Amino acid sequence: MQSTTQNYELEEIDLLLTDANIATMDSNINAPYGAIENAAIAIKNGKIAWIGEQSTLPSFDVFATPTLSVKGQWLTPGLIDCHTHLVFAGSRSQEFEQRLQGVSYEQIAAQGGGIASTVKATRAADREQLFVDAKDRLNTLLKEGVTTVEIKSGYGLDTENEIKILEVARLLGEHHPIDIKTTFLGAHALPPEYKGRADEYIDLVCTDMLDQVVANNLADAVDVFCENVGFSYSQTKRVFQAAKKHNLPVKCHAEQLSNQQGSQLVAQFNGLSADHIEHLNEEGVKAMADAGTVAVLLPGAFYFLRETKFPPIELLNQYKVPIAIASDFNPGTSPLCSVHLMMNMACTLFRLTPEQALAGVTRNAAKALGLDDRGILKVGARADIAHWQISHPSQLSYQFGVNKLLNLWILGRIN
Repeated sequence: MQSTTQNYELEEIDLLLTDANIATMDSNINAPYGAIENAAIAIKNGKIAWIGEQSTLPSFDVFATPTLSVKGQWLTPGLIDCHTHLVFAGSRSQEFEQRLQGVSYEQIAAQGGGIASTVKATRAADREQLFVDAKDRLNTLLKEGVTTVEIKSGYGLDTENEIKILEVARLLGEHHPIDIKTTFLGAHALPPEYKGRADEYIDLVCTDMLDQVVANNLADAVDVFCENVGFSYSQTKRVFQAAKKHNLPVKCHAEQLSNQQGSQLVAQFNGLSADHIEHLNEEGVKAMADAGTVAVLLPGAFYFLRETKFPPIELLNQYKVPIAIASDFNPGTSPLCSVHLMMNMACTLFRLTPEQALAGVTRNAAKALGLDDRGILKVGARADIAHWQISHPSQLSYQFGVNKLLNLWILGRIN
């Protein structure tokens, strides 16, 4: 590999990591995982200033440059969880128990359960409670080597509480080492007060809600749950059109329970991602490939709901659609706060390779968020670097429950 530097000498470097094996996840490097063995990385001002085989490392002042030997262990990009509903209040564990006792979801919903119970609890919670609970969840992800997390709204379902959720998410980004990206998901479900008036609710989402979200700079993207139990194709399109007027990129909860052509719609808008996609067909895959839209797999929801319809992995691979993996962490359908578990599930349930799984929580997860400055270890990228006590990167998907993270740098700072 040819190594490069930026316009300063190595003696000016903030940190030099040596004696490393590096899974760069850079597809331009012709090796599995984009691997460089016996390598080094130099960090300056929160970015990667040099990376390459250690034998090609330029000379530097060993006394002026802070240096850490990785001792032959592995470095990867910091992990990215590109789809979460991390800010919410309440628990749905009793509903989980009820379902296992044979109570149907319809019966639970009729009793005020389901998403309505989370909305009720979240509306009642103040910002401090939401912040503290969400921070604990972020800490769990941080311990797994996660450096970027997307947080969606969608448990407020009125202007005041959607704003509250997004404000808490932004506040987390200011007071937590993990970098937070926020997504406005006002069209997540129909609130009880709008029963039978879905079009009127979409009017609210597209006007008052979105206007206030934009005015306060609270969202990096807009999402819709396009499904027969969510919002229709035409309603989803209206939200996407409103987002486009505000120059916000779109994404979609699509084809989870049925094929509503949400993936094709998000591709028409050059959207960032279509997520879930178990019922995605070849026409939708083609549309995503043409638009560069990322397929985000959510194996936690697949597992927790005991689904049997698998996403079309072979078609995605055939058309070279980038595949990301995320936790979908939420209280109802994926109460699983672990990216490592998702990587293992993606391999065991969906038959991804460990290399695809790692790409799914690094390079492709960054693409699903519209980010080109992370997810790959290369010159100029953010110095979000995870240091693992492993003998091969496949261990990160193979083993679950044993944390092999030794060090984690976010923007070049140890955490």
